[in-house]
Amino acid sequence: MKTKSLPTLLLFFGFFLCLPSNLKAQSSSSVDHAQLLRLQQSFVDLRFGMFIHFNIPTFMNADWPDPETPSSVFNPVKMDCNQWAKAAKSANMTYGCLTTKHHSGFCIWDTKTTDYNVMNGPFKRDVVKEYVDAFRKQGLKTMLYYSILDTHHKLRPGQINQKHIEMVKAQLTELMSNYGEIMALIIDGWDAPWSRISYDEIPFEEIYRLVKTLQPNCLVMDLNAAKYPTEALFYTDIKSYEQNAGQHISKGENKLPALSCLPINDSWFWKESFPTTPVKDPLALVKDNIVPLNQVCCNFILNVSPNTDGLLDDNALKALKVIGRNWKNDAPQVLIPDNRGPIISSNLAKFQPSTSSWGDDMWIMDFANDDDFTTSWISNKSIAKPWYEVDFDKDQSFNMVTIVDTRNCIIKYSLQYQVEGVWKTIFSGENRDKIKIHRFDRVWGGKVRVMIEEASGQAAIGEFGVYNERR
Repeated sequence: MKTKSLPTLLLFFGFFLCLPSNLKAQSSSSVDHAQLLRLQQSFVDLRFGMFIHFNIPTFMNADWPDPETPSSVFNPVKMDCNQWAKAAKSANMTYGCLTTKHHSGFCIWDTKTTDYNVMNGPFKRDVVKEYVDAFRKQGLKTMLYYSILDTHHKLRPGQINQKHIEMVKAQLTELMSNYGEIMALIIDGWDAPWSRISYDEIPFEEIYRLVKTLQPNCLVMDLNAAKYPTEALFYTDIKSYEQNAGQHISKGENKLPALSCLPINDSWFWKESFPTTPVKDPLALVKDNIVPLNQVCCNFILNVSPNTDGLLDDNALKALKVIGRNWKNDAPQVLIPDNRGPIISSNLAKFQPSTSSWGDDMWIMDFANDDDFTTSWISNKSIAKPWYEVDFDKDQSFNMVTIVDTRNCIIKYSLQYQVEGVWKTIFSGENRDKIKIHRFDRVWGGKVRVMIEEASGQAAIGEFGVYNERR
């Protein structure tokens, strides 16, 4: 890990001096920051792995099958996870990631949480166990995929209750407890436009800390790059990009540990057409994905989906061997820059009453806490020192504030909170980051505001966040 440069240390020291004596700066969340950086670096260093979409959809010729499809459909009579692992090895991949449960809710492990699982059908084999055993036998790391969205168990928007939350916790506890070391958990179907399940309905921080309690070295990755800014880790340890959904990492500006995923076919789960349809050009996958992504701290995961027999098709196997002959994980290590740790708590400011100095046209204060990063409160050009304020209906405890500086033009400002009618300062000084993250000792207040002292242009705030982070 790189040491901080002298200018960086001086900036940090200056920031610390700007804090009032009763507020001590915090560089990251309570998750050990140095350890997280090491884990992120280890993940990036893996560079290339195999995504394995294998579940009920495999047998229904659809990625989104009827959630009432019976368990009896899942019967891959020739399944051989050793074939998968050897194929990954042939491509010089370093890990695998298996879909333990997809959006239709079927569990392919021996779970006690639901009858909708592989042991309650004709196959009666724990696919997760066979997968981790086979990949570890080949010296490969193991990761797991898990969907929060669960249409079979009606875990969907507007219908979530406490039993759903407890089911998620129980299922993740099984996966994190019964299969040895899991390097990363890739979570899907959370806070996405097509799932519409918020981090409040299924509390992200509770799930994140449960995983870290069970497996402290497991990275938690949520597939949420579509919504959140690329300059900070919102609700994930690794920034994830799904290319099929139009999410593409900047190959010139990325500064976060990242993952980019793509299927070798034209969709994630096996389809009847796959054996006779050409897969993606293996040489192009090396040239256009593995090599350039690795150079910007991004790990590439290629999905190769088993068929209804539980085996990889011949065309996919051949392509993986071509990749292995043309790429090896032997390039110099690319060090990830330091980052400020993930934001994992609920935003207390979201949808709360807000006010501000005069805005520009329709872009009034509501746009700065509407949970939409594509809209902003924009200050009117005539205001020399604009301000923005969130009002709570009662005093709240909080220890972190974030400002998404949409135009990256806010230079100097102060953060303040009001308690018993008196405004107190959290921070006053210069910060040129586009995503301005301030962690500090917990305070109580009924209002929080930012007073902008200097900006290089017309100030705009995409989202103003106030959090009570567990530490």
